[in-house]
Amino acid sequence: MSLAYVRDLWKVYHIGSIEVPALRGVSLSFSTGDYVAIMGPSGSGKSTLLNLLGCLDRPSSGQYVLGEEDVSTLSDDALSEIRSRRLGFIFQSYNLIPQLTVIENIEVPLFYQGVPRHQRYEIALRFAERVGLGERLHHRPMELSGGQQQRVAIARALVNDPLLILADEPTGNLDSQTQLEILDLLDELNRTGKTIAMVTHEHDVAARAHRTIHLRDGQVVDGSEPDSSAAGGP
Repeated sequence: MSLAYVRDLWKVYHIGSIEVPALRGVSLSFSTGDYVAIMGPSGSGKSTLLNLLGCLDRPSSGQYVLGEEDVSTLSDDALSEIRSRRLGFIFQSYNLIPQLTVIENIEVPLFYQGVPRHQRYEIALRFAERVGLGERLHHRPMELSGGQQQRVAIARALVNDPLLILADEPTGNLDSQTQLEILDLLDELNRTGKTIAMVTHEHDVAARAHRTIHLRDGQVVDGSEPDSSAAGGP
């Protein structure tokens, strides 16, 4: 079952009078429970694609459908709602709020959804325990290791039960042992049915995914679909 797809997606940046295409006619689909690695050299369009999938930017042209809703032309407020309720983000630099505790950082998406405080706490506690941080609830990010901070970020990405989890180099700042622990956690999440799209430049990290999409010069050069019949649509 197709969870999301992009069709003939273009992103062109304008620098003065010069047009710089970052994505050029990308077509991809993501199935429910998929685990996809996105690879390519610097400047290939990986981050641009992830930003568009995360509704952090708008395509210049083309279509992006997420959960049967065309999000390509939504208003800023509607895109913010999509990010809040349907997407989960895991960043290389964790992007935690330093003044907040573990439990408070995990609660952030629920706060913006207007979930009552006691309910936020109960949900966040469940996910903190799921990622192994039940004993660290009231620590702040600077009191945690890099791996623990990334676990907080993963729990935060899960609390809104997202359709799609987007991970941008999620193990890039971690030592090799912690990297394996985080990858094992992502594997476990995928086995429970979570759909993950992950940008990485490391082949051993990409090998954990079900399939790998290779980008070059803003175009897909390999791995666009799990099979040829799925190209370009649901």
